[in-house]
Amino acid sequence: MFRWQFIGLAVVFLWFMFGGVTHFTNPEFFVNIMPPYIGWHLEIVYVSGALEVLGALGILIPKTRALAGNCLILLTLAVTPANIHMWMHPELFPDISETALTVRLGIQVLLLICIWWCTRPFVDNQNPSSDP
Repeated sequence: MFRWQFIGLAVVFLWFMFGGVTHFTNPEFFVNIMPPYIGWHLEIVYVSGALEVLGALGILIPKTRALAGNCLILLTLAVTPANIHMWMHPELFPDISETALTVRLGIQVLLLICIWWCTRPFVDNQNPSSDP
């Protein structure tokens, strides 16, 4: 299980590091997917991007891994309205297929599970005291 948790950790790190940096390199994309009932679009994009980068870095440190994982779970839940908005209004996003928007919601559920699982204490069946 240790190896799989480590792989999950790498996936979560890359997901949030890449996504977080993209909030700064392509903020227009994230601004455009935000529901209209939420204000401060650009500011929220920058704050969420910074939180994604900090969370990605936080899961690399064993002492902060569980806390950073919990924060990434909360952050992922906080951005769910944007994903649901896209799914409910596919006509606003003609460059993305409806299937992709639906799959995206499923991936978000899998991501939440992966964040939780890989940021809990690592268990190496051959060496139970190991933690990368």
